[in-house]
Amino acid sequence: MKLGWLNLILLLISVHCLNYSWSEDNQQQRVSALTVLEQPEENIGKRKEEATVEDDLDPEDMEVFYPTNEWQIIKPGQAIPAGLHVRLNLETGKNEAKFPNDGNGKNGLKYWKQGNRHGMVNTDSKSFTAEELKRALKLIKQDGLIDIDESHQEKVQKTFRPIKELMEDFEAMNVVMETDMEIINKLVSKFNNTSATLENKVAALYNLEYYVHQVDNAQHLTAIGGLQLVINALNATEPHIQENAAFVLGSALSGNPKVQIEAMEAGALQKLLILLATDQPVSIKKKALFAFSSMLRHFPFAQQQFLKLGGLQVLGQLFQAKRMESLRIRVMTLLYDMVMEKKLIQEAHDWSTQHQEKCHQYDQVNLLPSMLEQDWCMLVPQLLMSTEHDTREKVLRTMNLMISSCRSEYQAMQGLSSLLNMLRSEYEELAAEEQREGEQDGYFLGLLHSANDIIKKLE
Repeated sequence: MKLGWLNLILLLISVHCLNYSWSEDNQQQRVSALTVLEQPEENIGKRKEEATVEDDLDPEDMEVFYPTNEWQIIKPGQAIPAGLHVRLNLETGKNEAKFPNDGNGKNGLKYWKQGNRHGMVNTDSKSFTAEELKRALKLIKQDGLIDIDESHQEKVQKTFRPIKELMEDFEAMNVVMETDMEIINKLVSKFNNTSATLENKVAALYNLEYYVHQVDNAQHLTAIGGLQLVINALNATEPHIQENAAFVLGSALSGNPKVQIEAMEAGALQKLLILLATDQPVSIKKKALFAFSSMLRHFPFAQQQFLKLGGLQVLGQLFQAKRMESLRIRVMTLLYDMVMEKKLIQEAHDWSTQHQEKCHQYDQVNLLPSMLEQDWCMLVPQLLMSTEHDTREKVLRTMNLMISSCRSEYQAMQGLSSLLNMLRSEYEELAAEEQREGEQDGYFLGLLHSANDIIKKLE
């Protein structure tokens, strides 16, 4: 019996040892595949708890650091409002913070707290950060905002009437609200009416000019055939019709490439040149030159045709004509703008296909060489005799643009050197007066630089 119990005990011990040995072998195999650093169970629980707190931590739930004007130690886990001065105390090794002070020991930061919300507000600042705006928006009471909207809506309803009621009143009074295009249609019909008087035609053109400043309106005028009627009116026998037709045409052409092309195909350029070349009142030539300039600007094909049709000679005659002094500066400004237009296009660092095509078109416009051939080097400086600073400015910049080609002509012009020196002395005094008044880069200083540039290039 005792022997049986002894055998049973030995059998249990053998099984236990075998199980232990098998477990050790498996453990070694697992360690060889993945190393696991075992920690006490209590530490694992603590680590998990801390990780959970960090993931779900809301800054509003953190312990708040209340700043003062003195350095205070920042405890671990405390929320620090933005805008404070923070330092590391090298003696204690701890972080400290306080309000930022100005030279008088004052600061514009104020600590605020409302419920669970807290932060810093800069009371001296006239601007707000994105965070300050977000906090302010959170504090807006929605109920109050709705009340304001409702009260404002009631006020608007009492002050203004619905558009539907207004339309009904207009219909009752036989008043019809028309669109711009409907008005343009009526004005064109009025102008084209064979029974219309001269006064009616002039009034129609005068009112039409007001509407065609708009790009869409000008294109609509073209679409309904009104532009052709206006161009044909340039040949009218009545000066008032010619003048107002040129005015409408110039306004419709301004900055409107589609209308420029249509007008070019309709022969507007030739008709305008005739008005400028023939004996006409100054008022007609003034409006014709306006339309002529609107046609040529930013339209290289029109500029090519302008040169082919002898337009530069026409402008030269107009520049030298008697009783046309008021148009001289306009002519010179147009020529300067066209030369600069080509220069800027050629100097632009744009390698797109569209820009290269534009450069090719401007290469066909040989305006500056044509100006040199027709003695514009001698014509432009004549306007320096003007007493108007604006005129002098435009003359000086045009001379600067042409000086590389006109240097010998400028040097040979009698009295030009003394005139430039006189202008330099005048603008030195005016520029000095500007600087005494606090204008470091004033208008007259720019004119002084322009005069000096020409004088230096002619030396």
